[in-house]
Amino acid sequence: MSEARTPAQIEADIVRRREQLAETLDEIGVRVHPKTIIGDAKARVASTVDQTAGRAFAGVNRLVTDVRDGLRHEDGAPRLERLVPVALLAVGVVGLLVVSARRRHG
Repeated sequence: MSEARTPAQIEADIVRRREQLAETLDEIGVRVHPKTIIGDAKARVASTVDQTAGRAFAGVNRLVTDVRDGLRHEDGAPRLERLVPVALLAVGVVGLLVVSARRRHG
């Protein structure tokens, strides 16, 4: 059988449990505080944006590498048969943008 507890032991247990309960309530208060909830949400959004930006960067980097590799021979020399049409297309697009901007502002 168990020993009988003294009033002092019972009182000490009550004090200890009150302290534990106060700590638990403080932790709950911090977790449900609007600033904590907003901070957690901001952290999740920032993490998602970082992951998305990282994937986008990797995709663009892969695309640029593929295009660059398509405009060069294996020895690194430019493939003029591919480079000239791309350059002409780029000049044409820039020219159209300039003409369009002048018409809007002119």
